[in-house]
Amino acid sequence: MIPQSLQANPVLERWISFPSPGKVRVAFGKVEYGQGVMTALAQIVADELDVAMERLDVVNAASGDVPDEGLTVGSMSIEMSGAAVRAAAAEVRALFLAEAAARFGCSADVLNILDGEFVRSGVSTGLGYWTLASAIDLKRAPEGKARWKTPDRHRIVGKSQPRSDLPVKIFGGGFIQDIPLKDVTHARVLRQPGYKAQIATLDEAAIRKAARGDIDIVREGAFIAFLSKSERAVSLAVAAAEQHVTWNEARVGVPALSEPVALKTLPATPWEGGAPPPEPSNRRKHKASYGRPYIAHGSMGPSHGIARFEGETLKVWTHAQGVYPIRGMLARITGLPPEKIQVEHTQGPGCYGHNGADDATCDAAAIAMRRPGQTIRVQWRREDEFGYEPLGTAMHIELSGEIDSSGRLVDFSSEIWSGPHVSRGTALVEAALAPGTPPPPPMIIPFFSGGRLNATPSYDIAATRIKENVVTPPMRTSSLRGLGGPVNTYACECFIDEMAGIAGTDPLAYRLAMTSDPRAVAVLEHIGVLSGWSTRSAGGSGEGLGLAYCRHRDRGAYIAVAVSLVVEKEIRLQRMWCVTDCGLVINPDGAKNQIEGGMIMAASWTLKEQVRLGGSGIASTAWDDYPILRFNEVPPIDVELIDQRNSAPLGAGEISLGPTMAAIANAVAHALGVRIRDLPYTRERIARQLLSN
Repeated sequence: MIPQSLQANPVLERWISFPSPGKVRVAFGKVEYGQGVMTALAQIVADELDVAMERLDVVNAASGDVPDEGLTVGSMSIEMSGAAVRAAAAEVRALFLAEAAARFGCSADVLNILDGEFVRSGVSTGLGYWTLASAIDLKRAPEGKARWKTPDRHRIVGKSQPRSDLPVKIFGGGFIQDIPLKDVTHARVLRQPGYKAQIATLDEAAIRKAARGDIDIVREGAFIAFLSKSERAVSLAVAAAEQHVTWNEARVGVPALSEPVALKTLPATPWEGGAPPPEPSNRRKHKASYGRPYIAHGSMGPSHGIARFEGETLKVWTHAQGVYPIRGMLARITGLPPEKIQVEHTQGPGCYGHNGADDATCDAAAIAMRRPGQTIRVQWRREDEFGYEPLGTAMHIELSGEIDSSGRLVDFSSEIWSGPHVSRGTALVEAALAPGTPPPPPMIIPFFSGGRLNATPSYDIAATRIKENVVTPPMRTSSLRGLGGPVNTYACECFIDEMAGIAGTDPLAYRLAMTSDPRAVAVLEHIGVLSGWSTRSAGGSGEGLGLAYCRHRDRGAYIAVAVSLVVEKEIRLQRMWCVTDCGLVINPDGAKNQIEGGMIMAASWTLKEQVRLGGSGIASTAWDDYPILRFNEVPPIDVELIDQRNSAPLGAGEISLGPTMAAIANAVAHALGVRIRDLPYTRERIARQLLSN
């Protein structure tokens, strides 16, 4: 069987080649943005080819240089790209072994490979990948017949390897902002406050005076950019422009729409699926609602884009999540054919979803087309990032369930109100260049909705149903780590704890009684041991221990999280534990890093984060308005991986978010004896809940 990505890019040489003695060129279409994918995928290739990691030259993602694997999203790089590079490497290995065997008149089975050299009976044959490279044409499609290595033959896969992308970052480089550019033109964009907004007045003289240096102004429609060889000048110019511009039909942020329950007041498109409505019964019933507000990506460095148009070619540097999709956008915006656009990926400081990277790239390209021969460097400000990037949508979730006489949950319903979780394909600059043109509807992916991910608990429940209401939100929303999965898991796992309380059953025992999957049982039992669950107190003392579990997207990794905390003036996390079964683990240290990072991000979402609407759209445009978890608030975290080397590898980048949110919530309920259902769990929200009980 040929993996999907390899089918879509069916030339072996696109993936693997031997361009110079002792080196292996490796290319794939997924990009590195902090998840360690370049290291993990390289491990797969090195193991399959039997070469040292040091021999691999991993090609940086750039259009034309790497296979087109679309976007790097959904924790699917190892599952999809990993399968493709493994299959390609196995095919290449088999071709070279067959050639060597033919030369020696022996079976390929009697040959081994030691760091790229072919060995027979422990003796070097003098042949290897590089001596045979000229004899083997890799400009061919895979046949799908080569056998991958079995796990017992892995030497590198399954062992922790140093991340190849980290050293340069540790010493202050490695990101798009760090690219050394000669004769660069700095640019800042005055953002259009809503797609309908048009410029009423703009005092260019006052802006030029405030810039304290020579500036060039690009103005077309509602798009305004300030250019200069001095970065200070354009920074001063855009700050002054905000004071010297007036707009017609500017958007207005409505503070009341900041809360998730307000989604119910907005126009929506419904979808329903699952079991039919339950028949009337005397079974015990329970209903509860949960919510998460709009949240920001909180990228540590604001978005950035670089572009240069010269002759007939546009060259772009971007930290977007895929070089080919952004090239398609740029072709539409600039009117250039895709083959005239070169896109090179450069890593950015934080993303995990659709932040402002696409927009900053398109800003730079639009300016470069209007100023040929100049290298345009667009740097967003923090206010731009918070105020204009796509948000993670708010979600309001109403759950209901029925338990039988034994206390088991046998009927479950979920109704979800959510904005779109995917809205890629357009950029802010397009609306500004043609003000008044409404944005296109959200991207529709057949048979997929980010708002329904993990919308039912990961247990054996006789009847489940979902209703989703996709609303038109007041602000642009799009993908943020996990889409709707973490929020649904949060709601479902809080609900399971509540049902356990109604049934009078320990929350861990309740979960174990509702699952027949041995891999689920294993992670649940182990989290109980790791967290000392058997010594858990009766609760209500201000100290809490909570847990949660899910199977990611109902088909991926199994994960359980437990959290110990204290509720004083604010919530103080004491310790967090995680147990996960994500199948064959390529780089254990890298997997743990992703899981731990997800737990920290989820803790920040749960305790701190909320976008506030107001003013000309978003009111929370600085770190003071949008607090995140601080380093000194991160507790000790223990992550354990269950060894499943004979199972397929499963993505780990998003799996810990939902269970961590729910485990914190369940620990807070245990500590207080009071359930809080809407995020974030701020001091003010806790006080209001306690006063209302």
